[in-house]
Amino acid sequence: MKARKLQALLAVSALGCLAAAQTQVPKGPEFEVASIKPMKGIPDRTFFGLRPGGHFFANGVATKFLIEEAYGVKDSQLVDVPSWLSTDRYDIDAKCDEATAAALNKMKPEARNEQIKLMLQALLADRFKLSLGHETKDLSVYALLIARNGPKLTPSASKPAEKSPDMPRTPGMGGGAQPGIMMNGRGQLTETYGDMDMLANALSRFAGRPVVNKTGLTGRYDLTLKWTPDDAEMAGMGGGPRPGGDAAPPPPDPSGPSLFTAVQEQLGLKLDPQKTPMEVLVIQHVEHPTEN
Repeated sequence: MKARKLQALLAVSALGCLAAAQTQVPKGPEFEVASIKPMKGIPDRTFFGLRPGGHFFANGVATKFLIEEAYGVKDSQLVDVPSWLSTDRYDIDAKCDEATAAALNKMKPEARNEQIKLMLQALLADRFKLSLGHETKDLSVYALLIARNGPKLTPSASKPAEKSPDMPRTPGMGGGAQPGIMMNGRGQLTETYGDMDMLANALSRFAGRPVVNKTGLTGRYDLTLKWTPDDAEMAGMGGGPRPGGDAAPPPPDPSGPSLFTAVQEQLGLKLDPQKTPMEVLVIQHVEHPTEN
């Protein structure tokens, strides 16, 4: 009997300690209100970003892309992905409270982007009921390396606009006015005041596997990359008519180089296939979002 009472007391004590520990965990940043609605029409591109005042917006965004952005992972780092995460697209309009918005406005772009990631994680957990598991696997990647004849990169003449409002951006293309990467039509990428990590992240969208920066280059560069995308790369960029009837961007030159050739000839870099251990996220549960 005494042993049973002791076990019960220990169990209650353990639960009390656990509850105390949980209450001491600080609550992360969240959006105060968020509207999520299914997108009408067929999107050609996805736009999302942060407007002044802590106003986050997204148009035509797939849930899978939101997860990738929120957790900083690539397509091949998601496991057990339901098909609707890629096909169903949403328009999102979310706002921070005044205190959070003021704090975001004072942050440098890198710190602000990290906070937005945490807020997206909270949004996914709350409205999409997303839960994830974490594993490490050997994945096929491309290492971004310096080619034999050396890099052909122009050091940037631009300066970062630390407090300028963030502008709309396309998937994986960086954020804010500077530094950033933009897609100027299909098969043309322009980087302004960007580093090699930013370029590797952008190339991951089109290379078919994650691109890992192993150049050793630490500078900031302005560059333009032009290539002729194949069918898989075209799917990553979006296709068809734009919502509202606008014409789609003109197709790239069919006689142009492949992505791999363009990276080597135009930038003096190369994409080398390798295997490396990387974290993967296992989707354990996810639901279609509630609209309000």
